[in-house]
Amino acid sequence: MCVGSTVARELEVPGRDLDGIYQAMEFLPLANRVQEGDLTESPYDVAGKHVVILGGGDTGADCLGTSHRQGAASVTQLEIMPNPGTERSEFSPWPTYPMIYRVSSAHEEGGERLFSVSTQKFHSADNQKVSGIELAEVEFVDGSFAVVPGTEQVLKADVVLLAMGFTGPEPAPYVEQLGLELDSRGNIKRGEDFSTESEGVFVAGDAGRGQSLIVWAIAEGRAAAAAVDQFLMGSSNLPRPITAFDRPLVV
Repeated sequence: MCVGSTVARELEVPGRDLDGIYQAMEFLPLANRVQEGDLTESPYDVAGKHVVILGGGDTGADCLGTSHRQGAASVTQLEIMPNPGTERSEFSPWPTYPMIYRVSSAHEEGGERLFSVSTQKFHSADNQKVSGIELAEVEFVDGSFAVVPGTEQVLKADVVLLAMGFTGPEPAPYVEQLGLELDSRGNIKRGEDFSTESEGVFVAGDAGRGQSLIVWAIAEGRAAAAAVDQFLMGSSNLPRPITAFDRPLVV
């Protein structure tokens, strides 16, 4: 089972149902199809529009670059986390992955980035289409983000793209049909060797790990192949670079 983690994280705030608010994976694939010549134009084209992107990760950066290429009037990317700065903090010493401020090639093309902000609600001039997004600054208090009173502001927004990550595999009949279980995070439950509790069924990639990077999916695919070979043949000489429970190096 390599079905990915495709259920996008939602934002439950007033005005979410307004037109012009899209998930990143509604916007990005169709933009790619236009470039490939499969479509003449995308229904989500943002030419001449003010775009706001929620989420500061790689998917958000993809939305940023694509919006610039389509000719957006302005692009603003929002991140609830604070700006990490340019130096390693005491919480990410070498050799852990440095949590520092990064500028991707997409960011070099322009746009504004706002940190430590949270969406409070969406505005509309006609009660149908989004026209603005109301933000407030936040700070981390007792393990959660709290709004800083008096910091509210409204940004003009003709299009809002939600790039806030994913919560697990798409619900599908095969879960019940194969007798699979889900873990507490909504991923397909598996053992260290990628096997599920259903004999002969193995899980690799984001479907079992949760949203992650392609390098982890590649390593999992190789290791899961070795586990399947072991199951079928009784032994395997295939490489097993990781186990299902390996994670990035952290403190």
